[in-house]
Amino acid sequence: MTSSIAASIATPDQRQRLKAIIGGSTGNLVEWYDWYAYSSFTLYFAQHFFPSEDRTAQLLSAAGVFAVGFLMRPIGAWLMGVYADRHGRKSGLTLSVALMCAGSLLIAVTPSYETIGVGAPLLLVLARLMQGLSIGGEYGASATYLSEMAGRNRRGFYSSFQYVTLIAGQLVAICVLLLLQAMLSEAELDAWGWRIPFLIGGGLAVIVFWLRRGLSETQSFAVAKAQGAPKSGFIELITRHPRETLTVMMLTAGGTIAFYAYSIYMQKFLVNTSGLSRETASQINGITLFLFMLIQPLAGALSDRIGRKPLMIGFGILGVTGTYPIFATLAVTKDPLTAGLLVMAGLIIVTGYTSINAVVKAELFPAHIRALGVALPYALANTLFGGTAEFVALWFKQIGMEQAFYIYVTVMIGISLVVYIRMRDTQRHSRILED
Repeated sequence: MTSSIAASIATPDQRQRLKAIIGGSTGNLVEWYDWYAYSSFTLYFAQHFFPSEDRTAQLLSAAGVFAVGFLMRPIGAWLMGVYADRHGRKSGLTLSVALMCAGSLLIAVTPSYETIGVGAPLLLVLARLMQGLSIGGEYGASATYLSEMAGRNRRGFYSSFQYVTLIAGQLVAICVLLLLQAMLSEAELDAWGWRIPFLIGGGLAVIVFWLRRGLSETQSFAVAKAQGAPKSGFIELITRHPRETLTVMMLTAGGTIAFYAYSIYMQKFLVNTSGLSRETASQINGITLFLFMLIQPLAGALSDRIGRKPLMIGFGILGVTGTYPIFATLAVTKDPLTAGLLVMAGLIIVTGYTSINAVVKAELFPAHIRALGVALPYALANTLFGGTAEFVALWFKQIGMEQAFYIYVTVMIGISLVVYIRMRDTQRHSRILED
């Protein structure tokens, strides 16, 4: 029965696949641009939402709202994952970008505290709640969609564009900041210029919403629906797929903390520990992230040839043996070129995880619960380990035990390495059955 149903549902041609990859990945870029725009422009808009004579207090309040959005990601992963499993990947992607659009536009048009009082920070919180729900659901929906639409022989290559666009979204947010700083005065940016990036994000999200509405649904979802598969839900996930759920959490733990350590936290590390200037640290961070983005598809394509497991094990072994030496050397490095090469070495190591993590997770689950299975355990592990990486690093530094952070990252990668060694290669044992 399964084969007859699958045969009756048309396999997407190359044109449909390409359109799907573009629609899925560009939407991911816009979502992450919107997400990072908040932190990029906090210095300019915090005073409009949180009245205080203390600049640090304003920034802490804004950071607290950012954290609220981060905590909403597991909830978004749960709700949006179930939605994408029950109503289709296309519907999940469309709803995700609609929520992000609404959140960005709300930030852009919300009056200041001086105008509407406490309503201003409340509306900001509401906007970040919507964006947190959106970004939490986007990962599962886009990872599932890209993996299912890519085709058996190119899943690693095409699914790698999820991290390409994630990094690109961060870089675009930084570029918009630099462009506005060049075009506007400090007073103009403080007064109204900070609203521009959110208007840009909202406008781009509208375009992506239109693009995603025209996408084809995946064959995997259509087959599962035609077969009358069980409904996706939290109980179904933890009772019928506990091993896969735990596997996703544990393979994510080491990968996500390594990614945050070498990308998000690295800029602060180069300034606070290495002693480089903020400008130099920003340049190193930007250049290495750009190169890191470019090598994702190469590693993804390699996994289509040799399997996913060798790349993950390679990340695990090199991460365990290389993390402490890289950070310890960076801590005493004053030469920008040497620092850049060391950071790049770390990011190349992390590529063994980032380039294929989406497809590996998607290949672990059957179609009827795939979006939830990818999204929820990832979001939980990301919140527990990735989201706290910077805080843990700074706490260790504050108590005079900064090297303990290097050990912490190494241990977490080691735990994930055990999972990589024990699990089957998902390329050869994929539960994405369609071509």
